[in-house]
Amino acid sequence: MKKLLFKMLLISAYTGLLLTALISLALYSVLEPAETSSYRSAENSSHDESSHSDTEPQSDIQEMRGIWLPFMCLTLSRDEQSEAAFRKKACEILDKCALCGLNAVIMQVRPFSDALYPSEYYPWSHILTGKQGADPGYDPLKIMVQEAHKRSIALHAWINPFRISTAGAPPELSSDNPYIRWKNDSSMNDEPFYFEYENCLYFDPSSSRVRELIINGVRELAENYDIDGIQIDDYFYPSEDESLDAESYEKYKSTLSSGSDVLPQTEWRKSCINMLICGMYTAVHSAGKDIVFGIAPQCNFENNEKMSADIESWCSRSGYVDYICPQLYISNDHPVFPFESLAAEWCGSIKSENTLLYFGLCLYKVGTDADSGTWLTGEDIIKSQISFLRRRGVNGFILYSYEYINNYEQ
Repeated sequence: MKKLLFKMLLISAYTGLLLTALISLALYSVLEPAETSSYRSAENSSHDESSHSDTEPQSDIQEMRGIWLPFMCLTLSRDEQSEAAFRKKACEILDKCALCGLNAVIMQVRPFSDALYPSEYYPWSHILTGKQGADPGYDPLKIMVQEAHKRSIALHAWINPFRISTAGAPPELSSDNPYIRWKNDSSMNDEPFYFEYENCLYFDPSSSRVRELIINGVRELAENYDIDGIQIDDYFYPSEDESLDAESYEKYKSTLSSGSDVLPQTEWRKSCINMLICGMYTAVHSAGKDIVFGIAPQCNFENNEKMSADIESWCSRSGYVDYICPQLYISNDHPVFPFESLAAEWCGSIKSENTLLYFGLCLYKVGTDADSGTWLTGEDIIKSQISFLRRRGVNGFILYSYEYINNYEQ
């Protein structure tokens, strides 16, 4: 198996092609899992037979060794838009993950205001058929869960709660998209529910209707699928710009009684996000299954503050998350945020004994001149980062992303 990894072909990256040896060395330590780390706490290590099919993943996973599977990796060509084609793609993806020693896949099931599964609340994603709202005739998420569990791989559903569209994606929003439906509903005029930023559309977290929509979508996933987790990433407020949601903030202030304290806009935004996070957490756990809820914020504490991500509360109080996975997409010798120093700071931020800590590690920078060339100083940077995290007793790691281990020579 190790020989196969060392024969991996050149892998595409944001800035060019990565050398086979660099990625192979990065993944080498994934094949040597630490036996002392725990992917699940002892309390949650066993799966309830009533909540999983007979192809459930093994329950004694020792360490989270995950990988993010972005929606781009699931796109089908125009000539292969069938259930058989998708299952074949799913099997290829999961076989490669198993070959690399990975035990969890974080599948992007809601890249925009859409779904890669039949949803009561969101239209079908365009990545399956090329057109948002078009039913592909099968359930991609169900297939991925079945095939993952056959290989003893856990499947987490990854959603983007607020993103409606970016410039050119999706090409067109369907008529049953919540944004379109609400825009055409005159009764929605009393409450702002979205804002625009840099040619992108986002749902407004302060809207009670938006929060209800997102929580219902999470509950739907937890109740209808044998998934092992639900995760949201770092899309919160896209900017500190106070004009972004000025109308919503003014409405908030107008509802306060005379003499009430007015939260600064940043703190008010945090409270809106936190209401949603608590609602999502409750929805996940009310399903009565062994499903965990996690967040993958940015690695930079200052940036998270600017996005109104309340890291301190999520890491120190129960009822928000089961795990947090900061995206430490940085080198060991990063000129501003050296990996070990920032990782240690994150380790110190976990105050709740019920919160697991994973770290997101990036494959796409290996062998490139990113971060002032500090990824060119060694061939085993990812391996050394994993070793450091294991020495610190971290619960595991998640690699970004599948597309960088996608091609290898048999």
